[in-house]
Amino acid sequence: METLTVFILCGGKSTRMQSEKGLVLFQNKPFIEHIIQAILPLTEKIKLITATREYDYLPYEKIQDIVTDKGPLGGIYTALTASETEFNLILSCDIPLISTELLSELISKHTDEAGVSIFASESKVHPLVGIYSKKMLPVIKEAIEAEELKMMDLIAKIPHQIINIDKSENFHLSNINSIDELNDLNINLS
Repeated sequence: METLTVFILCGGKSTRMQSEKGLVLFQNKPFIEHIIQAILPLTEKIKLITATREYDYLPYEKIQDIVTDKGPLGGIYTALTASETEFNLILSCDIPLISTELLSELISKHTDEAGVSIFASESKVHPLVGIYSKKMLPVIKEAIEAEELKMMDLIAKIPHQIINIDKSENFHLSNINSIDELNDLNINLS
């Protein structure tokens, strides 16, 4: 695969977390820094999709959503529009346990024919840890214009590749969306 750009989606309403999700502390470090730490062995081409200045302390380009209030799909649309590479690793900002190994597996197993490559286990699909081709922009734009914002509906419409993982690996891809989930994570890891 040619060079890859990584986009971290830092948007979102964060109603359950009640604060900017990417900046929630886990093991004395914001979620976003855990994610960046997992990416850096693979590439330094990292960009953040965010409208807030709270991430300005990080030395990466920040890009505001082109369309607002369209959920993750709007963030992906913004990322692919801004991207200069065909293939783009899209990550949500609330997966502090993501590892370089899992990201490497996703990159190495991605095939150029797939418009999207994502992880899935028997019990869960992870559309916000995926490789998205810039060629998918017209389909994504159409979905946004039609207010069809569900990620799985989009994936069903485009050539995609599901990379199967063990159920145990779901843990490393867990989205932490609430204080309760964060507390559970801290308890499970202590």
